Amino acid sequence: MASGNLGLTYGGQEKTPSLSGETEFAAEAGAPGGLFHADYKRHDDLKQMLDSSKDSLKLEAMKRIIGMIAKGRDASDLFPAVVKNVVSKNIEVKKLVYVYLVRYAEEQQDLALLSISTFQRALKDPNQLIRASALRVLSSIRVPVIVPIMMLAIRDSVSDMSPYVRKTAAHAIPKLYDLDPEQKDELVMVIERLLSDQTTLVVGSAVMAFEQVCPERTDLIHKNFRKLCAVLVDIEEWGQVIIIGMLTRYARTQFTDPNINGTNHSEKDKPFYEESEEDDEKGKQTESLVLDPDHRLLLRNTKPLLQSRNSSVVMGVAQLYHHLAPREDVAIVTRALIRLLRSHREVQTVVLNSIASMSVNRKDMFEPFLKNFFVRSTDATQIKLLKLEILTNLANESNITFILREFQTYISSQDRDLVAATIQAIGRCAAGIKEVTDTCLSGLIALLSNSDELVVAESVVVIKKLLQTHQGSHGDIVGQMARLVNRITVPQARAAILWLVGEHCEKKRVSKMAPDVLRFMARTFANEQDVVKLQILNLAAKLCLSNPKQTKVLCQYVFSLAKYDQNYDIRDRTRFLRHLVFPSTEQALLAKYAKKIFLASKPAPVIESVFKDRDEFQLGSLSHYLNSRVVGYMDLPNFPAVAPDSNVRNVESPRPVIPVTSLRGNSASAPSKGKKKETFYSESSSEDDDVKNESGSSDSKSDSSSEMDSDSAESDSDESSSEEDPDDSVDISQQNIVRLSPSLSPSPPAQRLSRTLVIESSSESEYSSNSSDSDSNDSDKVVKSSRMPPPKSNLDLLLDLDVSDSAPVMASVSRIPLGTLASTPITDSSVQPASAAYISTRPTELVSSISSGCGLQILYRYTRSINLYSPSMVTIELTLVNTGNEELTEVKITNKNMPVGISMHEFTTLASLPVGATRLVTVGIDFGDSTQNVSCDLVASGRPIKINFRPSVGELIRPVTCTEGVFINEQGKLKGMNEHSFSITNTLELEDMKNISTKIFRTTNMASINSSDPNTLRFAGQTLSSKSLVLVTILVGANPKLTVSCEKMIIGSMLLAELKEALKN
Repeated sequence: MASGNLGLTYGGQEKTPSLSGETEFAAEAGAPGGLFHADYKRHDDLKQMLDSSKDSLKLEAMKRIIGMIAKGRDASDLFPAVVKNVVSKNIEVKKLVYVYLVRYAEEQQDLALLSISTFQRALKDPNQLIRASALRVLSSIRVPVIVPIMMLAIRDSVSDMSPYVRKTAAHAIPKLYDLDPEQKDELVMVIERLLSDQTTLVVGSAVMAFEQVCPERTDLIHKNFRKLCAVLVDIEEWGQVIIIGMLTRYARTQFTDPNINGTNHSEKDKPFYEESEEDDEKGKQTESLVLDPDHRLLLRNTKPLLQSRNSSVVMGVAQLYHHLAPREDVAIVTRALIRLLRSHREVQTVVLNSIASMSVNRKDMFEPFLKNFFVRSTDATQIKLLKLEILTNLANESNITFILREFQTYISSQDRDLVAATIQAIGRCAAGIKEVTDTCLSGLIALLSNSDELVVAESVVVIKKLLQTHQGSHGDIVGQMARLVNRITVPQARAAILWLVGEHCEKKRVSKMAPDVLRFMARTFANEQDVVKLQILNLAAKLCLSNPKQTKVLCQYVFSLAKYDQNYDIRDRTRFLRHLVFPSTEQALLAKYAKKIFLASKPAPVIESVFKDRDEFQLGSLSHYLNSRVVGYMDLPNFPAVAPDSNVRNVESPRPVIPVTSLRGNSASAPSKGKKKETFYSESSSEDDDVKNESGSSDSKSDSSSEMDSDSAESDSDESSSEEDPDDSVDISQQNIVRLSPSLSPSPPAQRLSRTLVIESSSESEYSSNSSDSDSNDSDKVVKSSRMPPPKSNLDLLLDLDVSDSAPVMASVSRIPLGTLASTPITDSSVQPASAAYISTRPTELVSSISSGCGLQILYRYTRSINLYSPSMVTIELTLVNTGNEELTEVKITNKNMPVGISMHEFTTLASLPVGATRLVTVGIDFGDSTQNVSCDLVASGRPIKINFRPSVGELIRPVTCTEGVFINEQGKLKGMNEHSFSITNTLELEDMKNISTKIFRTTNMASINSSDPNTLRFAGQTLSSKSLVLVTILVGANPKLTVSCEKMIIGSMLLAELKEALKN
């Protein structure tokens, strides 16, 4: 916006900067007034710039207009000039136009409707930001006529490939619901689809739409509950706040109260003997088992959010634990809440309000942090009062001396509100803790001689309450307070003194001075406040009944004054008292009991915290803060007596069975039910014939092709002992390592690609003692097919099994190196899987022989090969070496700690591992496109060894290949938030293109894409779990740059960080 030139020429006029920072046009030469000419048109320069044919001027005008809106200035008169530019071909101009339209579309509905067709076309724009902006503008036009158009746009945007557009669609749902509530049924279906979205960017907005449209439909949450718990830590902060609130209400309807049996144990209930302590631990374990696993999952997955930098997230987790967690688990939120007390003043007020409410029933939580609630001189008054309330709630016999000493310093404060609240707090402590009652009462009486009238008045009110709660002879105290009537002017204090005098009017010392007090108050009756007048009437009635000789005439005088008072309450009270004190003959019956009525003993007032009754509101809500129900507040449901069926939250995740036919391009035919289960060691061809007859699924072409491949396999290798039909399912034994060697020679897509399935074996002491040297050196080499079958319509893979049964079998899961094998359907036929360019052969130590405790050393390496159990699994090869002095037995994996969405396929149990022996085993883990830690126990001879797997992002990718045109087209769809770039400053390493490629291949499992530009390197890959494209571009030249494009923003960001580190080293 700011220009480097002081004077610019546009349209024949000189444009000069004004004092306000906006550019103004000068008037004609010689015109009086100069810049402030009366004929100057408002925003005329901006309108001219928007009508210009130059995109640069339009962009500058839109930037100035958006700046005006950001400052709160009205720019609605520019709507006609701005809306015309919605068809601009310049992306930057179009983005700013949409930002303007979102702001003013609701105010200028008629003009916005004229461009409705343009918005509909923009919904198909290649740029995701334009699509989202068009939907946002469309939902901002609050006209019932376009409801069908909005509904259609939302329905299409929900299935958009961009998560940002789907997020915008979720935000548009509440707007449409407010405009037409009759669309609720259709919107619920859309919300159900959004809730099942796997992208964390969308989930938070989907839950927000659910909360505003159909919060009562808990059935929509059942199947998504565990997913929401799993991805909660990855969702943006404000989405976390909404989801935590929703899950709190959901849990209150699905789980029973964890504290219904009172699981907390007091000190008195704790056993004295150690044997009893063991029984108590068993009892606690039994109680913890009652908690529903999903209930425990919710508590466990929200606990890390206590470290969030967002105060609302921390407060959300705190209220969730407060309302849902067992009593002994709630204490973990204490430190997080104390941390928030160092935040801004507004945050402190909300947090202290919640702590004050929690401290009423959970004193033990905050008692260790007592000093954090001491009042500071810089605190606001509201914060001081809340801290004082918390200190009073936490007071007990052990810390009352410490707290009262702190209260003494507050009484001398200049903050009058704090002083009054402190005196009230001392009264509450005295009423609640009997050990300090006399001490507090003496201190309050001493304050009656204070020079500050406020201190004296508040002390009188508190003493009055204490005297009510502690019955006894308090004539001296009442007499001392009665002498203060002529000095105290605070109405509440004067009324409290009069009440005490009337209540103790029959006491010896008070009875002598009570008539004088009444005489003094009758003199000032007309000038007193209403609350004082009412107490004067009560005092007059009591004295007339107890001492009529001295006060009868004075009482009649007071009643006469009150009879004509302006306040009708006082007049009504006077008529009522007159008939009781001075009855007529007809009312004499009731007058007999007047003395018992007025001088009866009164119940002691209950002095308690003002936060005690706030449990009816959800902690941290606006209603809880105001202690009043606000519009839109939803009550927290009560716990059910019996928990509903938890099976509704079970989501079946089918385990893929990998037959040979499922390894073909796009075919995944299931084996027939009557087929026998085959092994690799079938030696007779008659068995193959029987299986073919039973299945009945193979035709003559497949039979002929299998025979041709079998002949070619026999001619290439003499070690093969049997052939398997490629159309039959193969039962892959876990006692073998299976390697699939892809052919490097290109073949047409319509032809079948021949593959050779080689089964390697090893002896008990060596990796392969009986195998030939050629087998060990060339195990990963390509086995080319000498004969190609006739072309077919689908891409098929023929597997020729080469079984070597001469050596003992290794206990491992079958693994296949990643080749051009199409293991899963690819959405784009122009993007095909490719071979791994780099496979590390050097294993890394996972557990040393010393730390294992049994002499077992564990090494691991990522094979970057397809796992036969599931293509979405990462294959990890473990090397088990027994360096100890005893044989290890029953080596297996147990106690798998799998986060939600992550699965593991472990190796088959090893019966024994002799001393000095080495075994190779393979583990498959589906990390769900995340780098979460997966832990389990590897048990050897009954001794567990803790192992953890946490992959780098590069190992979660499989390489794919495509043409340069397809690469550029796909990269164009992944702009904005899906694109991460970094300017390379270390240009020394960029001189060698081969060196760059080597570093990329070592860091991530991707394939190189042929580039027509010699200064550009392109690499492509695909995430294992979600099949999302990952595209990497490196520009080598004057301005070297690294760009990573991926639909999953977290994957792209983390991969960029790993590649940056790799290029630096």
